[in-house]
Amino acid sequence: MEVKPFLKWAGGKGQLLQQFETLYPHDLSKIKVYVEPFIGGGAVFFDFIKKYHFEKIYLNDINEVLILTYKVIRDYPDELITILNQLETEYLALSPEEREIEFYQIRTEYNIEKHEIDYNDYSARWIHHAAHNLFLNKTCFNGLYRLNRKGEFNVPFGKYGNPTICNEENLRDVSDALKNVTLLCGDFEDLTQYIDENTFVYMDPPYRPLNTTSSFTSYHKDDFNDESQIRLSKWFAKLDKEKRALLMLSNSNPKNTNPEDDFFEKLYADYNIITVSASRHINSKASGRGAITELLIRNYD
Repeated sequence: MEVKPFLKWAGGKGQLLQQFETLYPHDLSKIKVYVEPFIGGGAVFFDFIKKYHFEKIYLNDINEVLILTYKVIRDYPDELITILNQLETEYLALSPEEREIEFYQIRTEYNIEKHEIDYNDYSARWIHHAAHNLFLNKTCFNGLYRLNRKGEFNVPFGKYGNPTICNEENLRDVSDALKNVTLLCGDFEDLTQYIDENTFVYMDPPYRPLNTTSSFTSYHKDDFNDESQIRLSKWFAKLDKEKRALLMLSNSNPKNTNPEDDFFEKLYADYNIITVSASRHINSKASGRGAITELLIRNYD
């Protein structure tokens, strides 16, 4: 199964998987439970599912639209693919000017749906909402997911010549990969009950911004600020000491822009911190794209 992430996602880990390969726990085949509190695009999960078998998998995110989309792909792939195929056929037949009009019409519908849908109680509207989410992801500027203070998606139109809106083969592979997965939407600390000494937890939280203009954290109406990062570090320590789980966490490296910033060194002083090389793919200015380092924090060698 050549399953891969179905969404473009800021901070996606696809480019880091090769580096991660030697940094996972040595014998993942003995791990029974896999947990991701911040699933995002799911690159690490989709890589694992090709190589390892876990008895239980828990994937979580605070972003309710994201988890709804995962659930729809898992449970209703046929209905979703039918709608996406229609959207793609109609969209690609339009002129560039007509495509832009269509994009903003669907974005408006999507934001109305966000306020009207019950994310906890399935209805047929879930499938259309997931389809609109995927459509916008493939046609908006840089595949960015960003919300304004009202909780509305506000990324502008992306001028792509021939976007693939419906990758049917991969959507079906994703659906199969998710079949026995528990999908949750909530705060990361809610996952404590599912974690024990037989668990590997990979944490990929919204990154601490490297500068004041970064917008990567605004994928939920409540920003993930420094207080949230501190709370996460305390949870990391709790899982290490009380649950004896194996833990790995990714975050930005403040030293890319401020060599004196030791925020994470202080928070995770008791743990193994290394840097990995990455390229920043989503930035409003071309000059801001290029090689940087990110932090990888583990409670094992």
